[in-house]
Amino acid sequence: MSEGGLKLDAAAFNAFLRGAFPEGEADAFPTVVEVAEGRVLMRQPFATRQLRPGGVISGPTLMALADTAAYAVILTHIGEVPLAVTTSLTIHFLRGCKPGDLYAEATLLKLGRRIATADILMWTESRERAAAKATVAYAIP
Repeated sequence: MSEGGLKLDAAAFNAFLRGAFPEGEADAFPTVVEVAEGRVLMRQPFATRQLRPGGVISGPTLMALADTAAYAVILTHIGEVPLAVTTSLTIHFLRGCKPGDLYAEATLLKLGRRIATADILMWTESRERAAAKATVAYAIP
């Protein structure tokens, strides 16, 4: 569908994700905005329900986007494999994540036959002011 080893482009992955989670709110759904070999960029639209006391984006919101971004970078390289599942997620919160659209850049660290690992950097202000960094592993059936 795309260059190199890519199996899905941004539009194909977004359509797959919306089909896999039809109950998701269309205006709040995270979407892939860029796909490249070994990398995806996702955007999660801001909603006030993402805030925790203190006015910053909550940890669960960041963890959910990290997991979704890892799923995206892996599936864009292996195709539609709905039963690929998270085996581990480690996250480091670097600073309070200010309200705004949340971005996640996922980089594929290793793509094996059974396990894939991705590194995810997340921010609202700018990539240089990252709010969190996660490493996520997926089991591939």
